[in-house]
Amino acid sequence: MKKLAFTLLFALAILLTSNMLQAQDTLPKFLVKNAGNNRIVIGWVNTFENITQLSIQRSFDSLSGFKTILTVADPMSPQNGYVDTKAANDHMFYRLYIQLDRGNYIFSNAKKPVLDTAKKTGVTDVLPRVADSIRKVNPFYVKLDSLLKVDSVSSPNAATFKNKPTAFSPSLYVYTARDGYVRITLPDEEKPKKYSIKFYDADETFLFELKDIKSKTFKLDKSSFYHAGWFHFELFEDGKLLEKHKFYLDKDF
Repeated sequence: MKKLAFTLLFALAILLTSNMLQAQDTLPKFLVKNAGNNRIVIGWVNTFENITQLSIQRSFDSLSGFKTILTVADPMSPQNGYVDTKAANDHMFYRLYIQLDRGNYIFSNAKKPVLDTAKKTGVTDVLPRVADSIRKVNPFYVKLDSLLKVDSVSSPNAATFKNKPTAFSPSLYVYTARDGYVRITLPDEEKPKKYSIKFYDADETFLFELKDIKSKTFKLDKSSFYHAGWFHFELFEDGKLLEKHKFYLDKDF
């Protein structure tokens, strides 16, 4: 009897969560909720067919000072989200930068977090908190802390990248996009600075270097790297190391 009751409760929770996700507004609209304990949850539903980049930006002001805090690894995921645990406070402003093909892009409206009242009902309309909707049903639960280590939290049926570590946090400056290109997005500083990037194979074998980069945003064809797999890079700003990181190229040559 207890097993039957649990099964019905579990099915009801999943059904309600699914219905609320379907009713959620689609991009460029999105949801921002204060989940408590210094956790701001940003979630969205995507119906675009040509997104090449999607970045989450945060600011103290709703009109200016926005800084990118994350560029998602797969901008075309139908349902996605992110848990921000590094905000200075719980009433900052968030917006989405959505880059489409042919150089077109749009910004969403800026939004402040609202208190997540869904905890009282046991269901929620923000994707990354699906785990919380069944947390109280013992013994089947998923700790939210395990999700905070990833850059983008996908729905249970979302596609995953083969051979990619799920906890990998991509660089905000050098990363791979859905179109297979390696995209470079350098800091937009008021004072001009000189940037250069050195690329290495997985075993730290030097491949090539881009010197005195003029463009702030551009892309490299994956054919420049000869094979699939992991590659390392070093990004320099005025001769000083700004970031040392890596990226992954899928095997679809």
